[in-house]
Amino acid sequence: MPPDVEAVAEQVFVALADPSRRAILATLASSGPATATDLADRLPITRQAIAKHLALLSDAGLVTAQQGERRRVRYHLRSAPMQVAQQFLAALARDWDGSLDALREHLER
Repeated sequence: MPPDVEAVAEQVFVALADPSRRAILATLASSGPATATDLADRLPITRQAIAKHLALLSDAGLVTAQQGERRRVRYHLRSAPMQVAQQFLAALARDWDGSLDALREHLER
C-alpha cells in the first residue's frame, strides 16, 4: 500500500476519533454546507471549538472552506479522503481474511 494512502487514512482516523468532529461531519452530511456559526447553532459545541475542529477536519481534507457572501465561510464535505480510508480498511480486511483462512485450514488439518 502506498505510504500516501496510509498517511491520508491516518489523518481521517484521527479526525474521526473525536465525537464532536463526527457530529460536525454528520451535520454537514445531513444539512449541507454551513458556516461555523450555523454549526454552533445546531450542535452543543461553542463556535470557537467548532472552528478548531473545522481546522483539523480541513487539514485531513474532509471539509473545504468556500468564501460566501459577506465574507462568510461555508464548509463543504469532501468524500475523497474518506474513500481512501475505506480502501485502506478494505485492504487490511483482505489481509486479515487471508490469514484467518490459512489459520482455519491449518487447524482443520
